[in-house]
Amino acid sequence: MTGGFIEAFEADERFLREALREAEQAAAQGEVPVGAVVVRDQRIVGRGHNRVEVLCDPTAHAEILAIGAAGGQGESWRLDDATLYVTLEPCSMCCGAILLARVGRLVFGASDPRAGAVVSTARQLDGNPYRHRIEVVGGVLAEDCGGILSEFFRARRS
Repeated sequence: MTGGFIEAFEADERFLREALREAEQAAAQGEVPVGAVVVRDQRIVGRGHNRVEVLCDPTAHAEILAIGAAGGQGESWRLDDATLYVTLEPCSMCCGAILLARVGRLVFGASDPRAGAVVSTARQLDGNPYRHRIEVVGGVLAEDCGGILSEFFRARRS
């Protein structure tokens, strides 16, 4: 392995752990624990966690909120030079936002066999109408990311 690959892997884990912190905030608010951060030049420029229940807004997914926060930084709404880190494979709505924001890279933790639209139920980021190619890396810290979801739903059923 080359040094650059190892450094990229370590950065992916570090920033996905930040997304996990966002997921923990969601869980503390009774939300499905999904968190996201947007990173540009090794700096977090947007954060978000699910706030669907708190805001009574079905579009208040972690990815949407993180992308909105990053776009609100004033540099540009285009995130082609940014990486979105999210704890759960994005759904179809979030894939649409990822495409529209021109996110350059997506790193996600756990797959979502029920609603994931990146690799699980669809491949919405492939062959998109915007001709924007997004590098996708899945399965980073998948056990940790899936674990927080499993624990949340286990506690709800009890």
